[in-house]
Amino acid sequence: MMSFLDAQDIITARRTYNEGLTQQVDSRRAAWFPLVLLATLLALPALQFVGNYNYVIHLILYTACYVVMAAGWNILGGFAGYVSLGHNVFFAIGGYFAGMILARYGISTIAMAPLAGLVAGIAGYLIGLITLRVRGPSFIISSLALVMIFRILFENWHFIGGAAGVALPANELSVKWTKLPYYYAFIIMAAFALWVTYRIRHSKFGLGLRAISKDEIKAESAGIDTRFYKVLAFAISAFFVGMAGAVWGEYLTYIRPNIFLVILVSVNMVLMCIIGGKGTIAGPVVGAVLIIAFNEVFVATLGASEINVLATGLVMMLTLIFFPLGVVGTLAKHNRLPRILNWD
Repeated sequence: MMSFLDAQDIITARRTYNEGLTQQVDSRRAAWFPLVLLATLLALPALQFVGNYNYVIHLILYTACYVVMAAGWNILGGFAGYVSLGHNVFFAIGGYFAGMILARYGISTIAMAPLAGLVAGIAGYLIGLITLRVRGPSFIISSLALVMIFRILFENWHFIGGAAGVALPANELSVKWTKLPYYYAFIIMAAFALWVTYRIRHSKFGLGLRAISKDEIKAESAGIDTRFYKVLAFAISAFFVGMAGAVWGEYLTYIRPNIFLVILVSVNMVLMCIIGGKGTIAGPVVGAVLIIAFNEVFVATLGASEINVLATGLVMMLTLIFFPLGVVGTLAKHNRLPRILNWD
C-alpha cells in the first residue's frame, strides 16, 4: 500500500511538473506584444498632423469594431461551441438603444455604449433562456429565425423610424478629426473585449464552457450547471456586440434595419473566428484583419462586383483548407505559432 509520504511525493512532483509546463507555455507567449500593439494604435492618429490618413483610420476603426463583435461571439461560439448566426440582433439592439437616445436627448453613443451593451446583454440572457434549449443545427436555425423576427419588428416599429430608420447628428469636429472619437472608442472596446475573453478562458467558467463544447452531457454529469453557463455566455457575448452596435450607429450618422439586421454581419463574425482560430484569444483579431484586408484588396483591384465576392470566397476557402483549425489554432497545433500571436 502506498504510504502517505509516497503520495505526498507524487503530489509534489505533479505540482512541480505543472509549474514547469506553465513556465514553458509562458516562455512561448509574447505578453508584451498586445500592449505594444495597443500603444501603437493609440498613437497612430498623430499621423493626422502630417497628412490626411482618414482612410487608414477608417480601416483600423472598422477592423476594431469587428474585433469587438468577433471576440464577443467567440465566448459563445468558440468556448461553448454554440454557433449563432443571429448575433447581429444584439448589434441592432445596441445601435438602436444608443442611437435613439442620441437622436432625442443628444447624449453621445460613446458614453451610452456600456449601457447599450448591458441592455443587449439582458436581451441575450432572456433570448438564451429560450433558444439554448436546443443545440446543433436546431440552435443555428433558431438564431437565423431570430434575425428575421427582429427585422420584421424593427421595420414596422414607427417609434424607431421603421424601415427608413433615423438620422443621427454628426459630431462638430472637422473632417480631419471627426473619426477620432469613434476610433478610440473601438480600440478601447476591442482591448477590453480581448482582456475579458482572456480572463474567461483562464477561469473556472471558461473551463466549464470548453467542457460543454467537448461533450455537454459529460459536462453536466460532472456537476457543471450547463444551462446557466450557456445562458451567461450568451449574455456576455451579446454585451460586446451591443456595445459595438451603439458606437457604429453614430459613426454612420444613421440607424436602419438594413444596416444591422443583415446576415452578412453575423456571417462575418463567425468567419473571423473560424479563419483566425475559434476558441483562441488572438483568433478573432487575426480573422478580422485577414477578412477585411481581403475585401479591401479585391474591391480595389476588382471593384465592388460579384468577381470581388468570388475572389474573397476562394481565398477564405483556401485558407481553411490549409488551416482547418484557423490560422492561430492550426499553427499552435503544429507548434509553429509565432510568439507574438500566442495570447492564450
